[in-house]
Amino acid sequence: MTISDTRPRRPVITILVVCQSSIGLIFGGIGLFLPLIRTDLDLTFTQAGTLAAASNLTYALMQVPSGYLADRFTPRRLFMIGLFGMNLLAMLFAVLDSYPLLLIDQALAGFFRALVFTPGMLLMTALFPPGRRATAMGLYVVGGFSSNILLSAVGPLLVGPLGWRLLFLLFAGFGLLSLVLYRLLAGPASTRPTSSAVRFTELPRLVRKRIVQLTGVIQFTRLAVAQGFTFWLPTYLVVDRGQSLTTAGLVAATASAISAPVNYLGGWLSDRINRPLLVIGGSLTVLTVGLTLLTYVPGMIGVLGVVALISLAVQVYFGPLFALPLQVLGDRNAGLISGFGNFCANLGSFAFVYALGAVKDATGSFRAGFLSLAVLCVVALVATRLTRPLLTPPPPPT
Repeated sequence: MTISDTRPRRPVITILVVCQSSIGLIFGGIGLFLPLIRTDLDLTFTQAGTLAAASNLTYALMQVPSGYLADRFTPRRLFMIGLFGMNLLAMLFAVLDSYPLLLIDQALAGFFRALVFTPGMLLMTALFPPGRRATAMGLYVVGGFSSNILLSAVGPLLVGPLGWRLLFLLFAGFGLLSLVLYRLLAGPASTRPTSSAVRFTELPRLVRKRIVQLTGVIQFTRLAVAQGFTFWLPTYLVVDRGQSLTTAGLVAATASAISAPVNYLGGWLSDRINRPLLVIGGSLTVLTVGLTLLTYVPGMIGVLGVVALISLAVQVYFGPLFALPLQVLGDRNAGLISGFGNFCANLGSFAFVYALGAVKDATGSFRAGFLSLAVLCVVALVATRLTRPLLTPPPPPT
């Protein structure tokens, strides 16, 4: 679909955000209900971390193939297949009792989740003018944050009478309903000409581009921080700070409520002032300070202040960061470039969601894990500074 289609854009934009929110409910539910899941299945912190890490690993490995397929064919079909598979596996997660089977379920969930992200982002950007690319990308992930607000606020109240298993079945049902609505609103899939089809062999040439390498480092940091912080925050509040699951859920809901609008506003601001590096660098600076302070501030008032600070910056640079290499290299390989960037991001997520659980088991505290995320933000700040000379697109080849 393109912006020239006669079909109204706003309903399609809305349902794309809703579809993304269904994925946020499933993945966010694992993090929120992890204390209950861990107790029911008698899992260690390391084993609990591997449930997310297994999903993140296959999700990361599928990013480049997913982006290539989205460039080679229409992204709509991939998006629908991924959404269907993800929700079906959420139903299975609700009825399985064995840790190895849950691990396999989450590994497969990562595969299908990858078919949703990059194709869905391309579907969203096709509905906006080229000059609003960062805005479109920021809006696309608002659904995930919006669903986390609802989940964190209402989930702890419902999990008592309903149980986490029934809630996952409800999440999956909502996702399948969203898929049906998208199919009705989006209409038939468009076709792309094959004469300019992207070849997978172009990937090594793209990876050698300095802009792709540097943004890959920042992407690694982005999701390592976002997922490491979001996934372990409820457990950190319950275990290290002695709070109830209801309180932890309310804090997580507040964090998502802060992140959702600023995520969109970050893309809008980047497009408005045409200074993506300012948005990226400012966000990383705030995250460095917040993650350093998180485990040192006394009392819950201090913790809430630091969580709010981190939430303001944790994903605000999502849109500018994905748009940055496309600004230099153009749109022809948009899926492949975005897929590689999200591959790097999910390597970071896989490594640090697992590492924070392992560090907790080894040291009895989350402090070393959160401080390691702060150090990672400093590395990304250096990569951001090195990106500045590359923003002028190279001249066309003669």
